[in-house]
Amino acid sequence: MKFLFAALFMFLVASPCLCVRIIADDQILLFNVMNYGAKGDGQSDDSQAFLKVWQVVCVATHQGTPVVLVPKGRTFLLQPIVFNGPCNSASINVQVEGKLVAPESVAWKWPDNNKDTWIKFSDINGLVINGGGTIDGQGAAWWKCCSNRPTALHFHNCKNLQLSDLTHINSPRNHISVNSCDGAHISNLHMFAPEDSSNTDGIDISTSSNIFIRKLEIKTGDDCIAINSGSSFINITDVACGPGHGISIGSLGENGEYATVEEVRVHNCSFTGTQNGVRIKTWQGGSGYARKITFEDIHVVAANNPVIIDQHYDAYDAVRGSAVEVSDVTYSNVHGTSAVDDAIQLNCDNSIGCTNIMFYDINITSSAPGKKTYASCNNAHGRFSLSTPNISCLLY
Repeated sequence: MKFLFAALFMFLVASPCLCVRIIADDQILLFNVMNYGAKGDGQSDDSQAFLKVWQVVCVATHQGTPVVLVPKGRTFLLQPIVFNGPCNSASINVQVEGKLVAPESVAWKWPDNNKDTWIKFSDINGLVINGGGTIDGQGAAWWKCCSNRPTALHFHNCKNLQLSDLTHINSPRNHISVNSCDGAHISNLHMFAPEDSSNTDGIDISTSSNIFIRKLEIKTGDDCIAINSGSSFINITDVACGPGHGISIGSLGENGEYATVEEVRVHNCSFTGTQNGVRIKTWQGGSGYARKITFEDIHVVAANNPVIIDQHYDAYDAVRGSAVEVSDVTYSNVHGTSAVDDAIQLNCDNSIGCTNIMFYDINITSSAPGKKTYASCNNAHGRFSLSTPNISCLLY
């Protein structure tokens, strides 16, 4: 009997049908992309095979969690592809154990309607993506030629997303976009792109809430994480950033737009050789607010601009007396070294200013022997205690 069950199991795995594994009282329904026509040789276009799997998985009504398996030891070439929901199952797991690669061609060879994203998941609840594999955007050709470049991995309107245990490399633009999502847990990711690859952000977040990010290694050519308008209740912890442009709120208020970000906590993060550390950047002429933001237990190593608020990020189309309000920002236990003398920069709007900016237990010294650091302020209001450098320029 034991041999009969073993033979049945092997038949199901090898067939294009689903395989049912029973673990405890839960059923896991396994769909291997190889059984739907994928070659996994890194040369053949496997896009249609992935879409065939998704069409089956998305409409599955079985009890249990459907699992799309991208097997280890294989490389799957995908053209621009969209996985649409809503789906019938309460949760779907995409287990990327192998490698996904984008086509090496650039904009003029991609379909006209897919130039902004390589892989997109839209309107899917309970999506889980993990597996230890690699997502390679092959962005080098894009960096040299094009300003209009695609995001590698885009999540739109996905509720209760879980993304973990993957390596993301060489996106044409930002590696991951999270847009209009409510509830996401992102953890244990590694992101790499050359320092001179422009706009290759790690994660961009917009119009999303209840986003939890932890244990990330990000070495790219732009912001490690950027939090954009419409986002709230964002919690970021244990992120190692560098090289890159740091963790940024914004930019906000471009082209006179009304923009909002609030309830952000950045905790226990490090910045090594970055262009910025923790940054808030807004455009003159915009409106709205960035508020209730906390940066705590931050470590900087030879970072440029370790702490910066810039309400003059770009003064184009500035409107007198109009700016995104920055308030209720707390910096606590920020320590390390700065590659520039001006380690703390509070460059606030002349009319609106920044209010309730609080500093506690700050110790940022120069990375250059014998030099001292200082703080500069423009229309910034708040308090400080136990700070090196002294922030006496704050207006109480």
